[in-house]
Amino acid sequence: MMEFLVHMRVTAIPGGTDAESALLQRESKRARELADAGILLRLWRIPGRRENWGIWEASDVNQLHDALASLPMFPYLVITVHPLATHPNDPRSPAFRSNLGMDQQKSDVQEDR
Repeated sequence: MMEFLVHMRVTAIPGGTDAESALLQRESKRARELADAGILLRLWRIPGRRENWGIWEASDVNQLHDALASLPMFPYLVITVHPLATHPNDPRSPAFRSNLGMDQQKSDVQEDR
């Protein structure tokens, strides 16, 4: 699986407030479905703007595109996708944790001298 950092900006939605309200309800339902499917992992709004950042997970870019295109608001979104790769200094990565253990072992050996 691949992780993606996704930025979305909402553009003008035609049809007035009633149409926008209905679209937002459909969008909320679809977001819940994508979250339940494990595709939409996290979502943050940008205060004072009609924008959000999210962490999405998909098997490849095609699955991500299909998920994004399934959003009812897709025609009114400007979307930027940043594919993410692992980093050796990510505190949540097993490699980082194992290096911490090695650093501690080195420290212990130096203290014994």
